[in-house]
Amino acid sequence: MQFSKNLRFGISAIMLGIALFSMAYQNTSTSRFINHYVDSVMTETRKRLPENALVGIKMADGLEVKTFATEPMLINPTDIEVDARGRVWVLEAYNYRPAINGNSTKKEGDRIIILEDKDGDGKADESKVFYQDKSLNAPLGIAVLGNVVIVSQSPYVWKLTDTDGDDKADKKEILFQGMGGEQHDHGMHAFVFGPDGKLYFNFGNEGTQLKDAQGNIVKDQFGKEISPKNYQQGMVFRCNLDGSEVECLASDFRNNYEVAIDSYGTMWQSDNDDDGNKGVRINYVMEYGSFGYKDEISHASWNVNRTNIEPETPLRHWHLNDPGTMPNLLQTGSGSPTGMIIYEGNLLPKVFQGQMIHCEPGHNVVRSYPVQKSGAGYSAEIVNIMKQEKDQWFRPADVCVAPDGSLIVADWYDPGVGGHQAGDQVRGRIYRIAPENTPYKVPKMDLSTPAGAVASLQSPNLATRYLAWEALQKFGKSAENELVSLFNSENSPMKARAFWALCKIIDGKKYTELALADKNPDIKIAGIRAARQLKLDVLSYLKPLANNTNPQIRRECAIALHGNKSAEAAELWATLATQHDGKDRWYLEALGIGASENWDACFA
Repeated sequence: MQFSKNLRFGISAIMLGIALFSMAYQNTSTSRFINHYVDSVMTETRKRLPENALVGIKMADGLEVKTFATEPMLINPTDIEVDARGRVWVLEAYNYRPAINGNSTKKEGDRIIILEDKDGDGKADESKVFYQDKSLNAPLGIAVLGNVVIVSQSPYVWKLTDTDGDDKADKKEILFQGMGGEQHDHGMHAFVFGPDGKLYFNFGNEGTQLKDAQGNIVKDQFGKEISPKNYQQGMVFRCNLDGSEVECLASDFRNNYEVAIDSYGTMWQSDNDDDGNKGVRINYVMEYGSFGYKDEISHASWNVNRTNIEPETPLRHWHLNDPGTMPNLLQTGSGSPTGMIIYEGNLLPKVFQGQMIHCEPGHNVVRSYPVQKSGAGYSAEIVNIMKQEKDQWFRPADVCVAPDGSLIVADWYDPGVGGHQAGDQVRGRIYRIAPENTPYKVPKMDLSTPAGAVASLQSPNLATRYLAWEALQKFGKSAENELVSLFNSENSPMKARAFWALCKIIDGKKYTELALADKNPDIKIAGIRAARQLKLDVLSYLKPLANNTNPQIRRECAIALHGNKSAEAAELWATLATQHDGKDRWYLEALGIGASENWDACFA
């Protein structure tokens, strides 16, 4: 009896197996669909786990990525800064656009936290809250300048000061206010410390205007109000560390997210298009340039018919055929561009040294745009550094350079990006990128001597360079020999940093003239820029350079004529104009910048 039952069971099992095998052959597409469905459900669940954050990431040759911190230590990072101690400062944005996406909020407000790796294993061990307040809701920019932290959140820019060194904000002041873009991605963005000892910053096309701490409209270097009366759309600015002497350096962007400055004082940034038009761009920001998001004269949109309208939408989007519109360095197609830095360290491979490093969360990638000089301007290409190929939630929002030259990347980590949406409010990651098997070791910093301060001025980390600049200001003349030694070196970016310190701290006229006489064209260009900033006799310096064979030097001469209405300036402009080859758009637009507001004299 038992044998019969076993036999019947065995026969039934065999028949069932044959049937299933037959069904699999007859309906393989259904079988594959079921297997894919089961696998995808499991995979999507596993993908969200912090321990799987690195699965699917493809790195550039010779580099590796490691997780520095994940939720619950942090959530929703919008912007980061790495201080001189290698600690990562994070702006969180739980209270992100609730009126638009309907998400919940925290009544106590968002946080600024400090993450620290205390045991040197490359992972954060400690998280502390520097500042939390109900007024802090989805801030977009942070700069750490010693014990001062500048936080950008339209309609305010705040200066938070830690007066007693306990890593807590003790004092809160308004630096700027009145900008549009409250709870909007196109408002005020991060401040950046420049090589010239000034602050650079920008806002997108919701910003519209700039007011000081007292609520007065700020006037720029030409006495113009920074408002729609004089400038339109997104803008780029420069000011002193205390917020004085604000200059509007460029305008007519859509959402220029974060300006990056190299050691020569050249500005670079990305700009987002109207979604869906594949017009995302990377710009060399030519000073005083208009960058074409709206028509410069009529302020009309890019899709309005006009003379010589561009045939392709990505080009039409920026009015590129219109006279007076600056050319784009590179158009990258679709995307959602965010944080950018200039990498001037030597830890990463050569291809990335001296180049932009940029976050593109729309395409789940951190990448570089190696630049080559081309006439009076530049050309560039795309080289990926870190690309997530399996998890579309990877949304790199910002990147910074640590004191050791490694990269620190903030990951918003969300199912989408843009449109003021946030599909996830509980996750966020920080990664570190470095050559393989490179531990996170922060170099020792000694600011007690001029030599130590000059050594720190050469750091790839902005927060360290700020402290070095501050120390050099205190040393004054006693730091001159050390700075001159660096200025005489063959390392071009370091030579430029020494120059800025010498001309701003030691002797402006003397070292500007040395830079203008230097054989390095990039140092000459820095010298022209310094002469303008220091309000020296610019025209006398431009005369011997006006016939220079290098078109980039002549470009900078043309830009330096902007705002000068003298007959002598018009004569210099004519000298520069006769050297245009009829093809170089960068040179042509620089001539336009130089002749602006002095057209009649220039064409007389």
